[in-house]
Amino acid sequence: MSGDIVTLEVSDNIALVTLNRPPVNALDRAMRDRIVSVFDEISERADVRVAILTGAGKVFCSGADLKDRPDPTKIGAFHSHNRITRETGNCIRECSKPVIAAINGVALGAGVGLMASCDIFYACEDAVFGMPEINVGLAGGAAMLNTLFGRSLMRRMFFTGYRVPAAELYRLGIIEACTTRENLIPEAMKIAREIASKSPIAMEYAKNAANMVELMPPRDAYRFEQNITMALSKTEDAKEARMAFLEKRAPVFKGR
Repeated sequence: MSGDIVTLEVSDNIALVTLNRPPVNALDRAMRDRIVSVFDEISERADVRVAILTGAGKVFCSGADLKDRPDPTKIGAFHSHNRITRETGNCIRECSKPVIAAINGVALGAGVGLMASCDIFYACEDAVFGMPEINVGLAGGAAMLNTLFGRSLMRRMFFTGYRVPAAELYRLGIIEACTTRENLIPEAMKIAREIASKSPIAMEYAKNAANMVELMPPRDAYRFEQNITMALSKTEDAKEARMAFLEKRAPVFKGR
């Protein structure tokens, strides 16, 4: 497991996913393929209810590996590269379980994209965030930045490569906590345990709802959620939650 470029550890219904390609966890094709494989596995595993994504060492992810760029003279190479690049984020965004980002250091370019694909954000104090593509003659990442930042800061980062420290993101309310490096995973684990304590079937519906309502007009989104509530009300977990409330005890969920 320690030799994997992306490791997966599961304990107490929590999956810990660690980017593990020293020294800076730059994304090449093999690493992207492995990320997709890991999160597709998490989506299907009954023993996982929530995941945490972090990096090994002092860098979360420095972005795309510039040594792994597609050959522009090879027909189809860029389309293939772009497809797996999209799916690297989509597999996290579309994961059936909530994913918590625990940003342990520098997150640049595609590293910010990985974070943006997660549901909840934590970072350590020395983490910084940037989209440096403009500095190497490229322009990509606006869609990622747009999900996280306001208009002015998004454009400043996109047009200049400006790097934002974690403390500023916490001040702006973009990340949930800015902790010491030592406390980063323990803090992420606290909310992971809270999420894992909920009904797993309700949580999968909740993750789907959170993704879908972003794409819908308010009227359609509300109707969508009402349909989910109606479906969940018929589950054994919903009955167990009601009985536990009345009996003043912790519920025991079975995911059905």
